[in-house]
Amino acid sequence: MLDFKFADIGEGIHEGTILKWLVKEGDEVKDGDTLCLVETDKVNAEIPSPVNGKIIKLMAEVGDNIEVGDVLVKIDDGSADTDSTKTEEESAGVIGEIEVSSEVIASSYEQESSKTETIGKVLATPVARKLAKDLGVDITQVKGTGIQGRVMKEDIYHAKEVTSTKPQFDAPKLEFTEAVERVKVSKLRKTIAKNMVLAKSIIPHTTSMDEFDVTDLVKFRKEHKEMARANNIHLTYLPFIIKAVVLTLKEYRILNSSYDQENEEIIYKNYYNIGIAVDTDDGLIVPVIKNADKLGIFEIAKELKEITTTARERTIALDKLQNGTFTITNYGAGGSSFGVPIIRYPEVAILGIGLITKKPVVLDEEIVIRDLLPVSLSYDHRIVDGGDAGRFLTRLKAYLQDPMLLLLS
Repeated sequence: MLDFKFADIGEGIHEGTILKWLVKEGDEVKDGDTLCLVETDKVNAEIPSPVNGKIIKLMAEVGDNIEVGDVLVKIDDGSADTDSTKTEEESAGVIGEIEVSSEVIASSYEQESSKTETIGKVLATPVARKLAKDLGVDITQVKGTGIQGRVMKEDIYHAKEVTSTKPQFDAPKLEFTEAVERVKVSKLRKTIAKNMVLAKSIIPHTTSMDEFDVTDLVKFRKEHKEMARANNIHLTYLPFIIKAVVLTLKEYRILNSSYDQENEEIIYKNYYNIGIAVDTDDGLIVPVIKNADKLGIFEIAKELKEITTTARERTIALDKLQNGTFTITNYGAGGSSFGVPIIRYPEVAILGIGLITKKPVVLDEEIVIRDLLPVSLSYDHRIVDGGDAGRFLTRLKAYLQDPMLLLLS
């Protein structure tokens, strides 16, 4: 008998809601058959059976909220009583599918070592132990929910969330004397809130601001818009900015890194995955352009259109939300000039770009009208100094002031 648990499907997804059961008690299922559809804060996931067997009992009903580690279903697979801990942490990985709206995309559950270690009276797999180390969680203080009290990945995530979101003071109870309306926040909004608290509680933010003269870039884009349109490409300024950011990150690697506080190490990343903050009806989603350093401006523009569209429609593939190294947020799209963006943990910097506007500037002792782009760079002051940020912005400015550099680099 197998107790099949809701497993970790990645990208910080720790809970979901049962949308639909595709099996009922007494049904025979095969390994890989879809058991149910679960709504998460980012995608809708089809949960597959890990074994051949007979459905004995459904452990949740449609509409029920489930967390990673909760038993979804009991399956008679002809074996002695077990639980699906082995599915998440001891097997070779379960291949499933992520269904997002009407589309289905491939996914796989993360494989973890079958080896269990006991160190300092703590029973845990090496993967759980490493996760605790990466997140700065004292594993000796974590209560394990696995077999014989073994510490699981979800226990580490839960401990991290509790410590990150625990208030430092007792907030006063909200009382209102006038008419109000209370609305439950969505799963996506809950995740955004947790991520913002995590980032601000761990990373000491500071921000540098500047205005770039992008008059030549504005002219260059205008000259090539028709060529792009002929290739079915909507050419905005953002592909140029992404290209410039990647080139600048290659020169100033510290902004394409992460800080391992536990080991006091800087982790330099030799890949460039650029996250783009997308405003959706449900809240902010950050899809990622993978290996942006290998793409030309037109290719970036195509990828940008795809990920922003699928993000807004909530049809984005899960792998497009993972492993970003640096993020860009465009609050100029909403008509704003300057802002102070919050870093996306565990990245160390985020670039905010505002609305390009025409302003009078002094050039060669004369007052002329130029196109200016306001920018804000927030960075992790533990490892990025003001000088690093200043040099980064200066080099980024050079690329955007002369768009031919973007084509020749």
